[in-house]
Amino acid sequence: MKFIRLLLSTDKTRIILAFLTGIGTGVANAGIIALINMTIANSQSNKIILSSSFIGFCILLLFSMTFSQIFLNQLVQGITYNLKLMLNRRILACPLNIVEQIGTARLLATLTDDVEAISSASLMFSNLCVAVAMTLACMIYLCWLSITVFLLVFSCIILGVISTNFFLSRGRYFFKQARIEQDKLFQNFRTTIEGIKELKLHTQRRQAFLYEDLEKNAGAYRQKREAAGDIIAIAGSWGLTALFIPIGILVFVLPNFFELSQSLTSAYALTILFMLTPLRIILNTLPEMARANIALEKIESLGLSLAAATIEPEVETYNNAKLFKSSLELQKVTHTYINERDASKFTLGPINLSFLVGELVFIIGGNGSGKSTLAKLITGLYIPENGIIKLDEENITDKNREWYRQQFSAIFADFYLFEKLLGFQGSNLDAQMQDYLVKLQLDHKVQIKDGYFSTTSLSQGQRKRLALLTAYLEDRPIYIFDEWASDQDPVFKEIFYTQLLPELKTQGKMVLVISHDDKYFHVADRIIKLDYGKVESDRRLNT
Repeated sequence: MKFIRLLLSTDKTRIILAFLTGIGTGVANAGIIALINMTIANSQSNKIILSSSFIGFCILLLFSMTFSQIFLNQLVQGITYNLKLMLNRRILACPLNIVEQIGTARLLATLTDDVEAISSASLMFSNLCVAVAMTLACMIYLCWLSITVFLLVFSCIILGVISTNFFLSRGRYFFKQARIEQDKLFQNFRTTIEGIKELKLHTQRRQAFLYEDLEKNAGAYRQKREAAGDIIAIAGSWGLTALFIPIGILVFVLPNFFELSQSLTSAYALTILFMLTPLRIILNTLPEMARANIALEKIESLGLSLAAATIEPEVETYNNAKLFKSSLELQKVTHTYINERDASKFTLGPINLSFLVGELVFIIGGNGSGKSTLAKLITGLYIPENGIIKLDEENITDKNREWYRQQFSAIFADFYLFEKLLGFQGSNLDAQMQDYLVKLQLDHKVQIKDGYFSTTSLSQGQRKRLALLTAYLEDRPIYIFDEWASDQDPVFKEIFYTQLLPELKTQGKMVLVISHDDKYFHVADRIIKLDYGKVESDRRLNT
């Protein structure tokens, strides 16, 4: 199983230690069973030696089982930790368009349910190792008692294992199908949370979503999980029942063909009954192992797809101290993506544009004309399929793309507001932030405490102002605003266009603004109009 291979490849030292202590657990259990059998079979045996040996084996069992579980627990917690960090690093290093294609629902399902399934199975794996060690030790003890009887009994056990595995394989199939349905269910959950306003305002849409999408997918997921659970229950019950068959053969069949002593028969019966507990643990753990294996397959497929698309270094080695000075140029740049509405291809470009420092440029155009896509291309979030981008006459490639992105402060229409000011340092940071809060008319609403905003439960317009505060603190040479003013009240919209944007321009910043507010177009130095992915016009207003 992939899950077992993952454990073996993670920390060999802990695996070896867990294996050795697991052997100690098995030896202790087999010793205890043997001592009990010897005492029952021979009442004349030395009680002091047997009782001392019994205490010794109990101490060995206590310490070996404890340390085995400790070693394995540390191992599996390390695996879970590394998986979470690895996936997040891969996502952050993956091109934005690939992450968008994979989808939020699939990423969330992997980061939460799949990793949790592996974590749960990992915790149970320590019990599984002890149970396997106990079972093997009992098997060795049975073989020592009588190899002939053992071979007959073992043959029955093998047949029981094979038949049980048949049921388990069917259970694994339904677990896999259920995991596929879970991706769809996570997308429904996302729709419930993000589309709650639209669902509340349209009864028919809400009912259709509940019954045609959510209930249908939840039902399919439930059906697959129920089928898997039912089959696993049958497998577990049959597996335990099958263990009584060797006892029946031993007690009722073999005495007709072989001469078996009463002590041998009782020893076999007692040992097999003792094996029921570890075997029950094994049978109960196998479904979790199957789920973990499926989850790992999902994680590996996601990891591989991210890795295949990852061309960005996780640790940037480019000279970040080098700063942009004068010009940004796009030469024959194109980018193609699939339109989510009708699955048609949309191509932006070829785009030929140049921008200068101290320039305030408005980018306008109808919905779907490619304005936001152009902003993501300019910022380096999307990588051009054709053409080149130049900054100060330097071609932007995979080697310097990370440095290139550090020249931008951008607030997109679907921006994310961090509750904590991450990545900022400076002795006068608090004073700067307080000045900006006053400037953005938020000082009566928000305070900064230990680098955290006191609240982000604000209107969308006020949240955008907090995002602007962060952009001010970044103090980058290029600023991009994607419909930033669309959620502002008329008073602050006026302030944004007539005061804040000109101030950034005066500071020598290059400012690119995606806007529909034609009332303020006169503020711009240039107006670039896009129409269905092409530059329709590029007008200069102020000379």
